Amino acid sequence: MHDYVRAIILGVIQALAEFLPISSSGHLVLAPSLLGGGASSLTFDVGLHVGTLSATVIYFWREFWDITTAAVRAIARHGAAISRWDVRARLGAWIILGTIPAVITGALLDAFIEEHVRQPWLVGAFLLGFGLLLGLADRAASRRSGEENVGAKDALLIGAAQAIALLPGVSRAGITITAARFLGFDRVTATRFSFLLSVPAIAGAAVLTLTKAVVHHEPLDIGVLLAGAITSAVLGAIVIHFLLRYLSTHSLRPFVVYRVVLGLLVIALSLSGRI
Repeated sequence: MHDYVRAIILGVIQALAEFLPISSSGHLVLAPSLLGGGASSLTFDVGLHVGTLSATVIYFWREFWDITTAAVRAIARHGAAISRWDVRARLGAWIILGTIPAVITGALLDAFIEEHVRQPWLVGAFLLGFGLLLGLADRAASRRSGEENVGAKDALLIGAAQAIALLPGVSRAGITITAARFLGFDRVTATRFSFLLSVPAIAGAAVLTLTKAVVHHEPLDIGVLLAGAITSAVLGAIVIHFLLRYLSTHSLRPFVVYRVVLGLLVIALSLSGRI
């Protein structure tokens, strides 16, 4: 398959599976079985991360602008006294706080996960198990709404959940939405905070992947990289818009059903030796 066609297909998969709670890493682990080999996997990885990062930043640019300017004003006026910061500035602090667990976990376990936890049957098990957990969380009562009501404890707990998403098949969006729903946030608030929290994590993953490419002297095909990045960026922004509108009036049940069916299928294909 031509590298550009493969990059576009992977960009579509990344955009859908990164922002919908169905696990991009889980789908991308399985993709080589369907798409075959090709250009450097790091070319694809960097492009896809850049694309989804761009989609999130562009879609939420006003929120990030407000958070950044509010944080600058708060630091200038009150220093490190976060309790005196306004709501938007504190939200920025909580996003940073929520990112810390994933950074620590990634630094300690990235190599182990890459080597031992990418088997298709495990991906299927994680798709299934965490899909059922998402369904259970979605039944929780919605007692809180608005990202401004996210506190330090909430951010740390949701961030700890995000760290689990380093396991392929878990879904970063899925597990953070699950944690937020268990904490009582409504679906839209849970999803919006999940997306805001994703930016440092995706940016870190892109930098880490690019660093690996440079250290190992792997060639990066810029054309292929851009094809994947542009595809995942454009479609990613569309998916974000769709999901937020959809969850304002619907439950997460279709995604739970999809994960359960896909998880069972992957396990069956893995046990039969077909993938």
